[in-house]
Amino acid sequence: MSLRRPTLTVLAAIALVSTAAATAPADAIEAKKPTPATYPQVAAKPYMGWSSWSLQSTNYPGVNPDGPGSFISEKNILTQANALATKLKPYGYEYINVDAGWQDGGDEYGRPVAMAKRFPRGMKAVGDDIHKLGLKFGIYTTVGLGTDVYRDGNTPIYDAPGCFTRDIVYPDLRKTNGWDAAYKINYESPCAQKYADSIAKLFASWGVDFIKMDGVGPGSWKGAPDDPNHNNTEDIEAWWRAVQNAGRPMQYTLSWSLSHRYADVWKQNSNGWRIDTDVECYCDTIVKWDSSVKARWWDLPQWIDDAGPGHWNNLDALNVGVGAMDGLTDAERQSYMTFWAINSAPLFAGDDLTKLDAYGLKLLTNREVIAIDQSGNPARPLNQDQLQQVWYAQNKDGSTTVALFNLADAPATVTGNFAQLGIDGKATVRDIWANQNTRNVSGAVSAQLPAHGSKLYKITPNGNGAIPADLTATDVSRTTVSLNWRPSAGSSSYKVFANGKQVATSSGTNVVVSGLLPQTQYTFTVQGSKGAASAPVTMFTAKIGGPVRYEAEASSSTLTGDAGVSGCSLCSGASKIGNIGYGSTVTLNNITVPTTGTYLVKIAYTDGDTSRQSMLTVNGADNYWANYSGLGDNDWGTPQVTYLPMKLTAGANSIKVSNPNGYIADIDWITV
Repeated sequence: MSLRRPTLTVLAAIALVSTAAATAPADAIEAKKPTPATYPQVAAKPYMGWSSWSLQSTNYPGVNPDGPGSFISEKNILTQANALATKLKPYGYEYINVDAGWQDGGDEYGRPVAMAKRFPRGMKAVGDDIHKLGLKFGIYTTVGLGTDVYRDGNTPIYDAPGCFTRDIVYPDLRKTNGWDAAYKINYESPCAQKYADSIAKLFASWGVDFIKMDGVGPGSWKGAPDDPNHNNTEDIEAWWRAVQNAGRPMQYTLSWSLSHRYADVWKQNSNGWRIDTDVECYCDTIVKWDSSVKARWWDLPQWIDDAGPGHWNNLDALNVGVGAMDGLTDAERQSYMTFWAINSAPLFAGDDLTKLDAYGLKLLTNREVIAIDQSGNPARPLNQDQLQQVWYAQNKDGSTTVALFNLADAPATVTGNFAQLGIDGKATVRDIWANQNTRNVSGAVSAQLPAHGSKLYKITPNGNGAIPADLTATDVSRTTVSLNWRPSAGSSSYKVFANGKQVATSSGTNVVVSGLLPQTQYTFTVQGSKGAASAPVTMFTAKIGGPVRYEAEASSSTLTGDAGVSGCSLCSGASKIGNIGYGSTVTLNNITVPTTGTYLVKIAYTDGDTSRQSMLTVNGADNYWANYSGLGDNDWGTPQVTYLPMKLTAGANSIKVSNPNGYIADIDWITV
């Protein structure tokens, strides 16, 4: 059987740990009644363009000759705008986004003003010149009230008689945003909304088409439930209202590394959000694979279902255009572009567009790849238990977009099984980057890929048959197994089979199969009302007396290096194992099963980061990768659980949790 990707649940939401966990903030977050979008067309598709920050951030020779960030200027922005208009506009790239560094304090009303030395004509003139090229103008701001415009609370707010900056802050002048560089705004004051309105209308008067708001929390490792000063949800709601009422269509996007547990707030009050930290490496190139790019494969999965028209998952800048400057191999550049495109991420370049090399221009202007991105149909991973990953998206025309990725540091073969992908019978396989079609392919697509390499296919079945894709077991007890799958075209209901016998029906794409026997191996398939059965999933039910929980902090566990027990009030036994990674490991011993086979192993963990990963080594032999999707707000006290099918041997097993190249989540327990 093919081992499936893990799934994720916040333990507080399903009450697996304790009564206290059921009341944790993670399951109680609800967005307020949203303000409808006045101009929904502005983000109907992921935006395309260019942003200045990648060049501002790099130490690449000659880019920032007058010190860090000195690239940003009217001259350089317009040079890039002209290059984009010439080289990339015909392919849909249209936004020129001026990132941090343009502002120099505020006017008499505390509204931002341009740095005269770098933008001597002001931002409206820059926007006008960008518009003359048939492009759109983006601008940057940060959340909160800038400390420099507070001015002892005496700054009046534009078009708000009787309102001053002292009226919109808290009496203790508490700080907020990702750098603690602003005062937190108190939205109980009606003057606070007026302040947001005043800036949004100022941007509209400059002809701004796009606003990036940075430093937003919860996220960027701040804003956990015990850190309300970095919860900026009220700011985002106020700014969304301001943008909708500013009298001009403007995209409004959020940065950086937002917390997923507030996804409903971001969806209802923005046009998109960064799901991760900066892609830039802040080094002698713009990016590096290990330090800035590859994390997206792991950080994105929990966000996939949040993307759609009006609001998109932002993976940050696309730096694939200038090989020497990018700091990547050609294989890495192709994987970078492929991953952004299959996930319908905004495509905004960060390179010096005047220096695009032939390969970079080929990547950025492939119309088929751009069309995949603009279709707004994000892909999802078929598996993440290995570094050889298959991602796929089922298309409305019956085809499937499939990307193969080798995330390992050595060449490897990557294979996508047709049945698991929901493809029945023979098909035409189009290798998009190679511009080649192969007809009557059956069974699978497979490729030998270099380190960090990729393939991108469009697979079109010869016939009309469709089968349920990606059948996955998500929970197991002594007598039940929970299953979910992706729909098959044309099917309105599904039959579920165990060991060849129908055991359930479903009108949706999930089911709990009950009435099973303990410690029994079952092979499950699902068949839609149209088409053949899915690829099988084989799994043992839990043994009599199971599932059995093995505490990571138990005396039977083996700890190495700095790994140690730490308190965690919501964790089982109020303890967990932390500081795991690099040379520090934890091995859970004596995990006992009566029969050799595949079992669904559940792992409880805490992760306040965007995500972390570990290897799980069974009995010193088989290795699996586990992805621990994080809360992103520095909350290391709310447990979550991930599921992973693993092959265990009859008798006592050991599972070693490690990562030689990074820190991982804190581990609470493992259940089999």
